[in-house]
Amino acid sequence: MIRRRLALVALLAGLAMAAGAGPVRADALQDIKSKGVLVVGVKADYPPFGYRAPNGDIIGIEPDLARDVAKRLGVKVQLVPVVAANRIQFLEQGKIDLLIATMSDTPERARVVAIVKPDYYASGYSLMLPKSIKITAWDQLKGKPVCAIQGAFYNKQVAKKFGVQVIAFTGVAEALTAMKQGRCIGFLYDDTAIEGQMLRPEWSAYAMPLPSQDAQPWGLAVRKGERSFYDFMAKTVADWHKTGLILKLETKYGVTQHSKFAEEMHGKYE
Repeated sequence: MIRRRLALVALLAGLAMAAGAGPVRADALQDIKSKGVLVVGVKADYPPFGYRAPNGDIIGIEPDLARDVAKRLGVKVQLVPVVAANRIQFLEQGKIDLLIATMSDTPERARVVAIVKPDYYASGYSLMLPKSIKITAWDQLKGKPVCAIQGAFYNKQVAKKFGVQVIAFTGVAEALTAMKQGRCIGFLYDDTAIEGQMLRPEWSAYAMPLPSQDAQPWGLAVRKGERSFYDFMAKTVADWHKTGLILKLETKYGVTQHSKFAEEMHGKYE
């Protein structure tokens, strides 16, 4: 009798725990295929990697990569615009399935989300300045205000290393507007993004005169624990390098000088 009671108590406890735990989340790949839609977080303010076309569509290198993933899965793609300050939270909260948004692969971020290996791109940081400002070395920036983006890993590094006063904004448009208004002397950002901005006629009076610093690889990410999706994306990125897809997309979107990282990875996987 005592054994039966103990068994009943254990059974009821187990049922209660199961009820409190909520439904078990399906495998990410199967869930995406069941929905028929892959939701990808991309930049919408970072040409040529992700930006708005005149009709409002998000286009660029990374949206095209997202479309390639969806094609491989046989589903539609939904692009969700993200910024540095919210992209990881969107992934953690399940607002997006996949993150391809110019995110540097850092140990801190890898503790929060699963950053897929191999990395797919790389960039350093630099400064966009009016050509009228004659600054030729980073140490000449000491004490000067520069506009930046919230969440960029190098903000603290630049402030500490070069004594720069970093003023961070939520998005690129806000930071660039602040620079135009004279609230800072220049725009601190990824060198690839600055090059993309300077392709536009409105920035013809600006340049990137300083050498890029601290080149970092970029990683796309899935949520922690999504092993099958992670493995699928790892194979996909390796195939991008093998086929030279990223090099082709650079050419498509006006990058005149191929990324050294992209060239090296293509040679490695070819």
